[in-house]
Parts: sequence; C-alpha cells; structure tokens
Amino acid sequence: MEEVLADTRPALKIAEVARVLNVGNGIAELAGFTDLRADELVTFTSGEMGIASNLGEERTGVIVLGDASRIRPGEKVRRTGRVVDVPVGEAMVGRVVDALGRPIDERGPIRADQRMPIERPAAPIIHRAPVDQPLPTGIKAIDAAIPIGRGQRELILGDRQTGKTAIGVDAILNQRDTGVLSIYCAIGQRASAVARVVQSLMDGGALDRSIVVVAGGEDAPGLQFIAPYAATTMAEAFMAAGRDVLIVYDDLTRHARAYRELSLLLRRPPGREAYPGDIFYIHSRLLERSTRLKDEYGGGSLTALPVIETQAQNISAYIPTNLISITDGQVYLSPELFEKGHLPAIDIGASVSRVGGKAQLPAYRAVAGDLRLSYSQFEELESFARFGTQLDEDTRARLTRGRRVRAVLMQAEREHLGVAEQIAGLLAATEGLFDEIPVDRIRQAEQAARKAAQRHCPEICARIERGGDLEEADREALVTEMDTALVAFRPARQDEDGDGDA
Repeated sequence: MEEVLADTRPALKIAEVARVLNVGNGIAELAGFTDLRADELVTFTSGEMGIASNLGEERTGVIVLGDASRIRPGEKVRRTGRVVDVPVGEAMVGRVVDALGRPIDERGPIRADQRMPIERPAAPIIHRAPVDQPLPTGIKAIDAAIPIGRGQRELILGDRQTGKTAIGVDAILNQRDTGVLSIYCAIGQRASAVARVVQSLMDGGALDRSIVVVAGGEDAPGLQFIAPYAATTMAEAFMAAGRDVLIVYDDLTRHARAYRELSLLLRRPPGREAYPGDIFYIHSRLLERSTRLKDEYGGGSLTALPVIETQAQNISAYIPTNLISITDGQVYLSPELFEKGHLPAIDIGASVSRVGGKAQLPAYRAVAGDLRLSYSQFEELESFARFGTQLDEDTRARLTRGRRVRAVLMQAEREHLGVAEQIAGLLAATEGLFDEIPVDRIRQAEQAARKAAQRHCPEICARIERGGDLEEADREALVTEMDTALVAFRPARQDEDGDGDA
C-alpha cells in the first residue's frame, strides 16, 4: 500500500457542478452553474444527458435526452463543454440508430472515425448550385407531374392513413440504381410502424445503402426533437464528400408537438395554437440545410422529403402553412382519392413542384408537359358531369381520355417503374391509345404497351433512360408498336347488322 501511495501523483481537476432542483416530463431544473452555454451538453450522475435550454441567473432548464424517471432531485450534474454530436461516415450506412447515433439494431457497436454537432449552419447561397438533376421516385404521378430534383425540399402532406410514409419509402427503394444514399428519420412513430419500414427496406435491398434514425413515440420528447437534426448532420457528412443523399422526415408534425411540449414545460409563452413563437425557425433552420453544392465545395446534394399530417384536409393550419412556405413544393394526398382506391392518392391539382421541372428529363416534358393542367380540367368536368347534364361530343371525349389517364397514373405500392416504362405508359394515354379500352382493363393494357415499347424499340428506350430527347420519329415509332400490342384489348366493334367486326 505504501508503494502504491508513493507512486500516486494526485491531479487537481476543477469541474463545475450543479444540482437537480426538480425533474419531470423530460425536463429538469438545475441550480449551481455560473458559466453555462446555450445548447451545451450536461451529464447527470445517473448517466443520462441533457441540453441546456433555458439559461437563468438562478435556475437552468435542461431538456433530458433519455429517461427522466432515473434522475432524482439533488443529483449532481456536470458540464461537458460541448454540444450534442453524433457519429458520421460510412460506418453508419446500413445501421438503425437512435437520435444520439447509438445502435439499436443489435449488430454491435458503431466504430465511426468522426463526430459532428447536430446543429450546423446551412451552406451559404454562394456555395449552392442550381437544382438541375432529377431524383426519380419511380412513381408516375410524381415523376411526370410533380418532379423532384436533387437538392430540392418537397413536402408530403395529407390526412392520416393516406399513404404519406409509403411515398417516402418508395422513393428510398427506387434509388437502388442511382447511387443516392438514403436516410429515413422516424419521429414519434410507433415501434411497430418503424419495424415495418425497416423490414420493407430490408426486403427491397435498400437497407445496405440507407441509415434509419429512430426517435419513437415512447422515447423522451428531447430525443424526438433532436432526431431530424442528427439525421441531417449524418447526411451532410456525405454531401460534403460529393455524395447525393435523400432524407425522409416522418413526420415533422410530431416533431413540432414534441417541441411544443418541451417549450410549455420550460415555461415559454405559447403563441398561435399553443406552439412557441420560434417554431417556424425550428423547421426552417432544419430544411435550409438541404441543398445542392457547387463542385468546388463538394458537389454533393441533400434532398429532403418532410412529411406533415393534416387534420380534415386543413392545409391552412399553422404547421402545414409554415412548412409549405419553407419548402420548394408539396405533394398533397387526398383522403377522397384514397377511399376511392386511386392509389397513390396524389391530388395533382393541389400539388406543385417549384423547381423540379428544371431537373425533369426532356422526354417527360415532351409527353407530360401539360398533364397537370389537362388533368385538373378533367376533374372539373367530371364534377359537373355528375349532375346529369347533356354533354357534347368534345366533352365526352375529354372525360373518356381523363379517366384513362387517371387509371394509368394509378400504381401499386412498391411498384417502381423506370423512366422508359413511365414514358411509354404516359405516351399511350395522352395519344389516346387507351380511349377504346374499358377502364378495368387499363392496367393490363398499360403493361402490354410498356413491354411492346421495350421489346421493339430498345434503342429509343435506352436513349430516354440516358436523358435524351424524344424526337417526333421516336414518338411515332413507339405509338405504332404500342397500338399494335393493344389491339387485343379493344372490344369488338358491331356493324349495322349486329355482326361482330374486329
């Protein structure tokens, strides 16, 4: 013992320590700190961590990042001198982690070489490049009428149970051949819903090129609040290295509710709909980090698909209007279309893409250039036609064409189509090749048309996939081959004597 004591050299270490005054509902009040910074990370003796949020002269409000029930009044709290950070890099790919970057997939520890803070300034305007490269989702209604470009922020909104998550997951699954890395951020979701998404990514072979960040509904509101910022930091590390990244925030409605809960518990004055006054800034500073960088600053891109839940189709509520004004467009999902079985239930008239059209492939513009306008006019005509008024020949033809176009835009979940396949189906619909085919046979007819286009015009399809123009000769060749393949789907015509005339 004497030898050990003789070899021991005591070191003086100064640490600023505070004590917990009270704790509950994800919030702790401390007293004793004299020099604490905003958003600084503190550690409790119980092992939990927290973020300094309210800095007062006598008391400090801390957002607990974990189980607040483990913390007791009087417990010691220490400063760390750093802000919340998460591991980043290739070690994160293929993993399911929590909001602090800790693995929850039972695949062992994550050995990341670098950590980055979750709150980082957005890239300045001078570092950003125009959005001119498409991000294909594999969904006809989006790629044709509401295109998304790399670096864009496209909002997905609609009532609950209308297929919002399905669109985000389908967009991730469709990146298998594009080289785009994907991040799915689940905020406040049920564990069973997150497990279904992870299983879908695994079954589609997308988990190996994705990161799943989870802050479930049973987690602390502090973890739900920092989850999207942590996911964005992971994405920014790849963007700075020149990679293209797609991130889905599912959903920011629950994120806003978690922040509202924290703010009210911290005794911040409520504003409209009891949300704090800085809720707009909370989301804008998150989504402004999504962009496409110039080559001299890395050349990568970060495309964001935030999800928002509306109530009774009220898109003029506080949080939806905030997000609509921040993002570059929105994909609106209609519960009426969902109930009628028109899936995906995308309301093309209420949806818009403000910048994605500049990134759209030329073939889409040649085939579906006026699709949104003509489809909206068809829906208006259809609503008036229900009154039983007499219709002229031109109106009946437009209704017939519109119903076929709507049937072509219907698409099953997890059914991803390439660019050439989508162009073939849309071209057949807009050229009227389906006008004489019953609506209930449009799906089979469209499949036959797509196969005929790929079988007989492989050079044209390959050029379309590469981003080439759809020339008039190409259009005529595709129409000719598809029209021949659709003969079997058209009903036999009757002559004046009643005899069948095929």
